[in-house]
This record gives sequence, structure tokens and C-alpha cells, in this order.
Amino acid sequence: MELLQSGLKLRQLQVFRAVLRAGSTRQAAIALGISQPAVSQHIKQLEALLGITLFERSTNRIVPSREAWELLRNVELALTSLDRLEASIFAMKNEERQQIAIAAPAVFGFVTLPKVVATIHSKTGSSVRSISGNYRQVGEHILSGRADLGISRLPLDPRLFEWAPIGSAHNVCIFHPKHRFSRKACVEASDLAGETIVDIDPEFAAHQMNFNALRFAGVEPDILVEYDSNGYEVGFVSAGLGVSITNEIIAREYAAFDLEARPVDPSALYHYVAIWQRGRTFSSTLEMSLDAIRSAFANCLPANDIARDTDRPALTARR
Repeated sequence: MELLQSGLKLRQLQVFRAVLRAGSTRQAAIALGISQPAVSQHIKQLEALLGITLFERSTNRIVPSREAWELLRNVELALTSLDRLEASIFAMKNEERQQIAIAAPAVFGFVTLPKVVATIHSKTGSSVRSISGNYRQVGEHILSGRADLGISRLPLDPRLFEWAPIGSAHNVCIFHPKHRFSRKACVEASDLAGETIVDIDPEFAAHQMNFNALRFAGVEPDILVEYDSNGYEVGFVSAGLGVSITNEIIAREYAAFDLEARPVDPSALYHYVAIWQRGRTFSSTLEMSLDAIRSAFANCLPANDIARDTDRPALTARR
């Protein structure tokens, strides 16, 4: 199969990937079921087409160049997408069960995604591939075709994505159950004076919002640990090393941990959505998977002792 006008062929990329994975042309040949000279020929043709030296050669071995490792990242993405396309076409032709790929921040693997997978498997027999990443990466997984559905939050670009609302959440403070905050109905910025804080990385908007509120109240934050992905904070908080500000939907994922949570004032409002690529045609399995995500979020147990706003209107799907 020729992929580009330059003459780049799928087999050349598959051989290139196999060589880097195996570490030698001999082992790559064994893995691919072809001869070692054939592997070497594919690599030489690829280097000639690209005009790049991918391997430094010595008597007994070849050593990947820096360019080879950079190319591998993109080759992996391309071949993974093609592998999924091939599997999807095979499944459609043979009426076999479809594998659904769902991209979401890793923290949703604690509580919500297991419910989603259980529902999908019980109702369709399909398996699920779970892909993790931050919200930007979730969008990239959707647009690249690596994921069918994603869990993200607004804002999103409506030119690229469609979505169904799955929940809204205000900020909460999570803490060890023996903490003094367990006697409070709400945690205010001034209450955090003198507290060690486990805080999300400064590149996130939530960090700026939290810190602005604290400094407006005349409190200088005492940061013990910074983390770059939701879920990391729960271990530090469980150990009694500090308190952390998250939101209600994320806090629900910590049901297995012995933590308490209280509303925070001032608070932001976060809108969570299930997303997919704009214009995507849904199969019955994909439709069921979307319903499973919406149901799992709707039926999540609230975080420990979070004051709930029972008058908040329910969200309906936008399709």
C-alpha cells in the first residue's frame, strides 16, 4: 500500500517500527516472518525516500539515529490508527463485536470508567480500550481517530467536536477525616491560612483560580506538593500531608479512599461532556457506549459529605 505521493509504503513503516522494537534486523525479520536481507532492503528504501539516515551501521549492528526515534512517534500513531481501521472493517464485514476506544483523564478509571465498561460489555459484548490523557490530549485522541468517545469538559471547539453533557460540578476541598475541616459546612479561602496544600500544576486554570481567591483573602498558599494530573493528589491527602481543592465530579472518583469533602467558597463551575468527532456516524454499539457514559455519571455516588444543590437542573444531551 502506497501512503504518500512520495512513494512511501506501509510495509516500509511496519518494518521500520519492527526494527526499533526488536533492536536488530535479525530479530525484526523473525517477528515479521521475512528474511533479514528483505528487512535491510525496506530500511534502505525508506531512508532513500525520506532523505534521512535512520540508522548508523557497524559490522555487527545498527544504531537508531535521533531522527529515527522522532519518526517512530509519528509512525506509531499512523500505524495504530490503521490497525484500528483494519480491525473495524473486519468486524463490520464479519458482524463481530466492536472494540470501543474511550479517552479520558486517568482519574476516571477509579470509579466511573469501570461502570462504563461493565455496561458496554453486558449489553453489547464489546471490549473497551481505555486511553488516558489530560483534556487537551483527550481531544487529540478523538481527532486522530485513536478514540471513539472521550470524557472532557467545556469549552470545546464546536467546529471539531460534538458532545453530550454528563454533569456539572463546583469546587470542593478534600481532606483527611480527622482534619478540622470536618466540622465545617463550607471551606472559605481564609480557612486555608496555615494549611499545607496539595495543588495542581501552575499551568492549569484551576491553579490560578484557587490562588487568586486565596491571595484576595490575604492568604499566601503553603504548597507542599504540586501534581500534574488529577488522581495524584489523593494519596498525599489520604496520608494527612495536606488538603486539596478539586471539584465534585473528580472527588466522586475517590470513594474508595477514606476522605471527606466540603464545598469551597469562592467556587468555579465545571461542565463535563462526552465528546466525539464532529460529523461522526454512530453505530448501535457506539450509541450504547455513549448511553453507558451518561448513565455512569448520572448514577455516581456523591463525594463524602459534599453539600449537594438539589435544585440544580438536570442536563439533557445535545446531539
